[in-house]
Amino acid sequence: MNAKRILIVEDDAAIRRGVVDALGFHGYDVVEAADGTEGQERALRCAYDLLLLDLMLPGVGGLDILAVVRESLPTRPVIILTARGDEEDRIRGLKLGADDYVVKPFSVHELVARVEAVLRRSAERPSDLTSVTIPSGQLDLDQREIRFDDGARCDLSEREAELVRYLARNAGRAISREEILARVWGIDPGRTSTRTIDMHVARLREKLRDDPEHPVLRTVRGKGYAFSVDDAADFSAPAEDTA
Repeated sequence: MNAKRILIVEDDAAIRRGVVDALGFHGYDVVEAADGTEGQERALRCAYDLLLLDLMLPGVGGLDILAVVRESLPTRPVIILTARGDEEDRIRGLKLGADDYVVKPFSVHELVARVEAVLRRSAERPSDLTSVTIPSGQLDLDQREIRFDDGARCDLSEREAELVRYLARNAGRAISREEILARVWGIDPGRTSTRTIDMHVARLREKLRDDPEHPVLRTVRGKGYAFSVDDAADFSAPAEDTA
């Protein structure tokens, strides 16, 4: 089995060397960049499984790199590295689509645990969903349309399509309303009500003709929502260029 490759973009040479050594010791293949300009180029051109990204970088800033990575590689896992007290930057990073963050100074054990957790969560995700088969038809997420087997069609709003895409990428995992707000809405969960998620899910269930006995969008009591892998196991996605 090939080792997972991790790209680290960090300008502090001591921290970067420590991370490279620690991840190498745990069996990862590590690629490194010492500034934002080199980091952005490698993030867009290199083949890697996860990006470790410092936010305070010379040249191109970490948040700018994160934005272009999310645009070009929307499902590539990213963990941001931040200084203690930079809460605003952490929030901005999460809103831009970072999967997790680690606060400096951090221990090797914490970093490796977070890397393993993010890779585990992303391992079974399709690279980028374009369509999903449901019991009553097909969802075309790029065209934002449901095509039912009986010939009927139903439009999805952009938000509804992105909500389905996120849930389906994480099929089988219970996803909290707070995570949905942060990752799909880009809103700090502490600043708004999660009731809006329930309303969108209710509308989606109507549009999907969801069967209450065997729902595609399943409510997980006390946790949130899950996209059922039993009732919607066929996902389509374009091949990802790993050159």
